[in-house]
Amino acid sequence: MIIGGSKKEVIKNIKLNVKNNELNKKVEVNDPVLTKEEIDKVLNRFYNLRKHKIIYFLESRFAYLFVDILGKKLNKEIEIKGLENIKNINNGAIITSNHFNPLDSLTIRKMIKKRYKKNVYIVSEETNLAMPGFLGYLMNSLNIIPICKSPNYIINTFKPELKKVLDNNNYVLIYPEEEMWFNYRKPRPCKRGAYLFASEANVPIISCFVEIQDTEKEDNAEFNKVKYVVHVLKPIYPDVSKSPRENSKIMAEIDYKQKIEAYEKAYNTRLYYDFSYNDIAGLRKKD
Repeated sequence: MIIGGSKKEVIKNIKLNVKNNELNKKVEVNDPVLTKEEIDKVLNRFYNLRKHKIIYFLESRFAYLFVDILGKKLNKEIEIKGLENIKNINNGAIITSNHFNPLDSLTIRKMIKKRYKKNVYIVSEETNLAMPGFLGYLMNSLNIIPICKSPNYIINTFKPELKKVLDNNNYVLIYPEEEMWFNYRKPRPCKRGAYLFASEANVPIISCFVEIQDTEKEDNAEFNKVKYVVHVLKPIYPDVSKSPRENSKIMAEIDYKQKIEAYEKAYNTRLYYDFSYNDIAGLRKKD
């Protein structure tokens, strides 16, 4: 599903970042840029909405109704493989996956619904709360846990919120690649945050890699529609004998390696970070 119009500038940014080996750098254009005061404002609005339980309940129900309708439309385009790898995980966990679409969480949501019959909480940058239009509405109404770079916010708000969600045996999606690269097939290096949080909470990582397959059906002038295959990989557990910092490094390396192996098996090719327009799934006009 194409959101946000033409992706020509995004693809140029991906090409440049690959050339410069900056694989976690932002490529999207026109994303909100917020001052500290604006960040405080969107975060306060987000949490204040949740204090008004009836209003939030109605807003959330409507948002999930839309997501369910959209999910049913996309479900036939989403295949799940490897669920047996997490058959022994019955408590809270952090999920990691590659990030390639504003609505790619629907692929993980289908996987969790199939295995656990629960919704997924999503860790999202605070700037996403300021997105205009319906996408911004969804960001403020679904099970989102906002994160920002403020150490005070992370310690006093984010970590307690994350702990509460995990303690209630819920599942939290964190994108370790950080930035979204539209329809980019290749896995990118994993930042340590998700694994640090998993170690601190003593919960496993449910490691996933989403394969993006081309179709012949036109989506818009630039792209054909695509299909998704969610590969559920082996879970990664923190070592209680190691510090969270040590665990975060080891777990991130394991997860990145698993995602590379999944990529190479899915596409039957070795992973090299040399840019090709074939790296952008569904792309029709390669210029």
